[in-house]
Amino acid sequence: MFRLILLLLLPAFPARASAQDQKFYIFLCFGQSNMEGSAKIEATDTTGIDPRFRMMSAVDCPGSGRQQGSWYTAKPPLSRCNTGLTPADYFGRTLAMNLPPDVRIGIINVAVGGCKIELFDKNSYRSYASTAPDWMKNIIDQYDGNPYGRLVDLAKIAQQDGIIKGILLHQGESNTNDSLWPKKVKQVYTNLLNDLQLNSASVPLLAGEVVHTDQGGICGSMNRIIAQLPQVIPNSYVISSQGCSDGPDNLHFDAAGYRELGKRYAQKMLDLLKSADTSSTGK
Repeated sequence: MFRLILLLLLPAFPARASAQDQKFYIFLCFGQSNMEGSAKIEATDTTGIDPRFRMMSAVDCPGSGRQQGSWYTAKPPLSRCNTGLTPADYFGRTLAMNLPPDVRIGIINVAVGGCKIELFDKNSYRSYASTAPDWMKNIIDQYDGNPYGRLVDLAKIAQQDGIIKGILLHQGESNTNDSLWPKKVKQVYTNLLNDLQLNSASVPLLAGEVVHTDQGGICGSMNRIIAQLPQVIPNSYVISSQGCSDGPDNLHFDAAGYRELGKRYAQKMLDLLKSADTSSTGK
């Protein structure tokens, strides 16, 4: 009788309910087009990828065989099926090169080109999305109308497999000169911490600058507002984009710019991980 009951209960337990791996470091990425990935993916970006560097597909991509909510080797694109290179690519590659060989890296990237930070506010995204242009609505629809909700749902799946170690943001161009942007970001960050039961002290927020004015960046003035973020969120850090090359539109970074910016995100994260490790060991 006991064995019969056990057999009846087994289907209720998902196959992925394996032990959580403390050395699987997961990072949540969100924002607009520069996080989504605008530059063309080049041959060098698709080779030499360490199998320890993984990505969870945020949408179904039948053409590549990727299914939403499943892990794959992090071959670009890391956002949706037809997006481009993103800072997350070389963030993950750099971590894999510099972390111990028993550590794996996982990326979840949910981003929507052209969106304001309001799209990721779980309490007001509907009103923002309702006024979005049709091309943006088409992207939002790929996340079932709620990009923030998709990010949280995927993160909860990922938490069965590993540990969320940080959050990466690249957004702000569509909020240029919005002095309330840091507080709006804080609300999204706080919601993520609460919805995923995370501790702010152990999950930093890394936010990248936009293309600088001295490079012709049309939204470069936003960098002075992005710089205020650490004053509003204690465990947050601004990643400089100074000198990261950009494309002809002076809005999006080019492939080389994404590679460099991703490495800068990674270096800050490596410093933070090292600091956290030193604190825990007392050495």
